[in-house]
Amino acid sequence: MIELRTPTQIEQMRPAGRFVAEVLTRLREVADVGVNLLELDRVAHDMIRERGAESCYIDYHPSFGASPFGKVLCTSVNDAVLHGLPHDYTLRDGDLLSVDFACAVDGWVSDSALSVVVGTPRPEDLTLIETTERALAAGIDAARVGNRVGDISAAIAAVAHEAGLSVNTQFGGHGVGRTMHGEPHIANDGRAGRGLRLKAGLVIAIEPWFLHTTDEIVTDPDGWTLRSADGSRGAHSEHTVAITPDGPPLVLTARD
Repeated sequence: MIELRTPTQIEQMRPAGRFVAEVLTRLREVADVGVNLLELDRVAHDMIRERGAESCYIDYHPSFGASPFGKVLCTSVNDAVLHGLPHDYTLRDGDLLSVDFACAVDGWVSDSALSVVVGTPRPEDLTLIETTERALAAGIDAARVGNRVGDISAAIAAVAHEAGLSVNTQFGGHGVGRTMHGEPHIANDGRAGRGLRLKAGLVIAIEPWFLHTTDEIVTDPDGWTLRSADGSRGAHSEHTVAITPDGPPLVLTARD
């Protein structure tokens, strides 16, 4: 079911968005060569406890997951791009790290993701990250009253295709509210003018993710981590936004 939020409810969602942004900003600072993925998860877990927030991931067990997730972050490294289960891995020079984080504050959820390179970057990785960020900006700009879900999808895909990338549509954006995942699904490719008409009060996560040379993914033995089928690297960007009566949407998870 698709739910529209009142202006009061959207104001109540702001603290969750700010907190998610604060956690990702802190993790971007901590992530470096020699840092273990489990340490990143502990940093986020400590911040959740200090804030009195609630993790959306730790007990999460959808149909595609092998078991309850058990951690509070998704940490995907290099050829992993989504749902990376934190494990005993120490970041190395040049690793491309994508971090996805969602939690609830006072019963309202926000969801966001970013990608960074630790240590010495490969130029092609920086370009891939920048492409996901431009695609995210294009998708956000299309999230306006009177447009349709397909307009968001088409805006994201146009950036990807201009960069010579193919697009996977299995996983994408989604509604956000009292729970992390709701309707509508927002694919990262689609036809403009198609799908649900966007209305004020709709709160959604928009999340382009791309791989260097493929759009096919495979699942790790952990039952969660999704990797490129050909070993190429991936990047992921995401914000939670609220559609406003006029003008661009409100980015609830905007980072300084």
